Amino acid sequence: MLHLKVQFLDDSQKTFVVDQKAPGKELFNMSCSHLNLTEKEYFGLEFRNHAGCQMWLGLLKPITKQVKHPKETIFKFMVKFFLVDPGLLKGELTRYLFALQIKKNLASGKLPCNDNSAALMASYVLQSELGDFEEDTARKHLEQNQYLPNQEYLDNKILKYYQRHVGKSPAESDMQLLDIARKLDTYGIRPHAASDGEGMQINLAVAHMGVLVLRGNTKINTFNWANIRKLSFKRKHFLIKLHPHIDTLCKDTLVFTMESRDACKAFWKSCVEYHAFFRLSEEPKRKPKPFLCSKGSNFRYRYEDVSSHAF
Repeated sequence: MLHLKVQFLDDSQKTFVVDQKAPGKELFNMSCSHLNLTEKEYFGLEFRNHAGCQMWLGLLKPITKQVKHPKETIFKFMVKFFLVDPGLLKGELTRYLFALQIKKNLASGKLPCNDNSAALMASYVLQSELGDFEEDTARKHLEQNQYLPNQEYLDNKILKYYQRHVGKSPAESDMQLLDIARKLDTYGIRPHAASDGEGMQINLAVAHMGVLVLRGNTKINTFNWANIRKLSFKRKHFLIKLHPHIDTLCKDTLVFTMESRDACKAFWKSCVEYHAFFRLSEEPKRKPKPFLCSKGSNFRYRYEDVSSHAF
C-alpha cells in the first residue's frame, strides 16, 4: 500500500492510503471526498517530477508510473481549469476553493496586476477573513499575514478599500474577489518559459480561448482553438500548426523552443486537456473537422477521443 500526502488550498495536509497499482483518479477522488466536493472537474493534483517540472497527476495511469518517489512527494490539490466566469459555479464550496486559489496566486506573485486591483482584492480577502473593518485589528493582521508581494507599500490603500465593504458576508467577499480576478489578463494562466523562432525570450500559456504568447506579463498574441489545426512537440520544440489563411502575416506553422523535453511535453499535455475541457464541452454549432494533436512524430489522435488518451 502507498501512503500519499495531499496538501489542500488552505495549506492543510492529509495522508491517504491507496493500493500500489492505484490510478491517479483514486487519490484525486479521495481528496474530493475529503472536502465533500461535488464540482470536482475544475480541480487536479499537481506534483513536481524528478526533473523539477510541475506536472498534473493523470487520472487513468497508475500513480507509480507517473511519480518516481510517490511516498516522498506532496501532491497539491489546486484549481486546474479556471472558469471564464466563476459566478457560474454552482456550489459555494467550489467558489470558496477558487477564491483560495486566487488568494494563493496573488500572494505568490502568480497573478500580477496593477496596485489598485491588487489592493482591492486584498481588501476583500480581509473582509472575508475578519468581517467588518476595525483598524487596529486590520493593521495587526496585515503585519502578520502576507497577501501581496509588495504589501508593505499598499497597506493604507488596502485599508482604505476595506472600510467600504461593511456588511458583506464571506461568500459575497469571495465573489467580489473572483469578479475582479477574472477580468485580469493574467487570470488562470501559468507562464511557461520559451523562445520564438527568432530567439526572442517569451512565455507560453494556455487558457480557455487557446494558446497565448506573452512577453513578460503582457499578452502579445492569442491563437484561438478555432484557428489551430494541430499541436505537437518534438523533443523540446512546441509546434502550432494553423489553418490555412488564418493570418497572412503569420506562418502556418510556428515553432517555440522550451527549456526541456519534459517542460515541452507538460505544456503540450496541458493544451490537450484545456482544449478538451473548454472547447469540446461547448455545444457544437456544426460538425468540426477533427483537431489533431501529435506527441513527438509518431503519436496522433483525434480530440474526440481525448478522454482516453490525455493522461
